Amino acid sequence: MTLQSTVAPPAPGAAQDRQPAGVRRDAFGRDASGPLAGIVIADFSRVLAGPYCTMLLADMGATVIKVESPAGDETREWKPPVFEGQSTYYLSINRNKRSIALDFGDTDDIDTARNIAAGADVVIENFKPGGLSRFGLDYASIAELNPAVVYASITGFGTAGGATLPGYDLLVQAMSGLMSLTGDPEFPAYRSGVAVFDVITGLHAAIGVLSALHERSQSGRGQRIEVNLMSSALSGMVNQTAGFLLSGNVPTRMGNEHPSIYPYEPLPTADGEIVLAIGNDRQFRTLCGVLGAPHLATDPRFGTPPDRSHNRKALRPLLVELLATKPASEWFDIFTESGLPCAPINDVRGGFEFADRLGLEPVVEVGSGEGAIPGVRNPITFSATPASYDLVPPGIDADRGDILGWLQSVPQR
Repeated sequence: MTLQSTVAPPAPGAAQDRQPAGVRRDAFGRDASGPLAGIVIADFSRVLAGPYCTMLLADMGATVIKVESPAGDETREWKPPVFEGQSTYYLSINRNKRSIALDFGDTDDIDTARNIAAGADVVIENFKPGGLSRFGLDYASIAELNPAVVYASITGFGTAGGATLPGYDLLVQAMSGLMSLTGDPEFPAYRSGVAVFDVITGLHAAIGVLSALHERSQSGRGQRIEVNLMSSALSGMVNQTAGFLLSGNVPTRMGNEHPSIYPYEPLPTADGEIVLAIGNDRQFRTLCGVLGAPHLATDPRFGTPPDRSHNRKALRPLLVELLATKPASEWFDIFTESGLPCAPINDVRGGFEFADRLGLEPVVEVGSGEGAIPGVRNPITFSATPASYDLVPPGIDADRGDILGWLQSVPQR
């Protein structure tokens, strides 16, 4: 199966044209339900942070034009795993987009890229700092053509001293300190199982874009947004980075334990582990009662969160002994009925199954008919302008004709 998106003929008017009240269309004239219907995003990003950002915005109705080199986004070749021969990595972050392949070694293709950027409401790119200047695709050049453009640049380490450093999530996990916090203290540091800072940076970029679009709706002015993985990492480590700044203490690996709360980790039962997240005194008293050990709640060693955290080595074996009397599944039912925060440790399949049992409907159908594929639901729910999943991730250059047709309707700047 070849995944391609199909679009209706382009609607007349520039990207910024407003639709009549009550009519929601995307920039290509298709019906659109999302709150960003009519917004055009020129997506010059690749791999994860930028494409994740633009996919979320596309789900919300924005028209995203994915500008790729003739070789395509690198993630098209990141295999395994695969779905019908295609990289699931690429498929996971590129739905609801249109693709055009442009060779920046060709002057005509550069002109087309400039026209797409100048005709868009938003430009998102993750080239090395300054890398687009020689093509006239940097912010200053595009803003000269379109002063209302919102231009978001995503880098690894900013545009100053870190401008030349390669921006890979793994490098940022190492340099930011996250790896020093991840894993058992007796073993080497581990990276997160997901490129967590790419994802956080993509979310920060989306927040920046939406904020700048709101400002433009008030002032008519566009602006440049800069986000980088390193700054997102330091912000995203929240209590760990703030704890260092405020106390001077450098946090270290603690396995699955929490530095400030206890019990807040997986604990063994009769047949496996269950995660407990006991965050306050009321929850601890309830836990002790359910375990048949109410005296632990009045033990001065465990009376307050700081006490329990400080005396965790004494408390843990007492809890383990009590939990050994029942299997994890039985404890989960008992704790849940008592209102205690707890969880089984699922694999990814189990995560989907659990979300489905809760009625979260985590899987959506992307596209329609025989070409439809499964996807993960956008996590944001709108009561009046729901997200949509109309277009499967596009093949390379799949939408050239439609995009060039749209350009004909955009006033040349």
